[in-house]
Amino acid sequence: MSAKRVYFDTLRSLAFGGISAAYAAIGTALTVEPRIICLTNNTDAAMIFSDDNTVAAGKLFIPAGGFKLFDLTANLVSGKDDGWVMAIGTIMYVKQVSAPTTGSVYLEYLYGHI
Repeated sequence: MSAKRVYFDTLRSLAFGGISAAYAAIGTALTVEPRIICLTNNTDAAMIFSDDNTVAAGKLFIPAGGFKLFDLTANLVSGKDDGWVMAIGTIMYVKQVSAPTTGSVYLEYLYGHI
């Protein structure tokens, strides 16, 4: 089996001052199809993340100082499937559970081909 190249997409972030009770976009839309995603909440307040800013309840909860890591290609069966990816054009949004007074939220994406 030959090694495959992995790439890091541009870091996306939003500082605490840009986060409120309404959804705010975290950076720009995806131009690649990530296979590994890390959402980090480096603020002092809990946050709600979503890829759809019309879903009032949100989709992902991350406590203050927490993170979520999704390896979409985990347990890949070589030759039988090519794993999951997030769609090009996806924008991630964040809104506060309570008001942060410091820090930022971050999105990190890794992409490549199997």
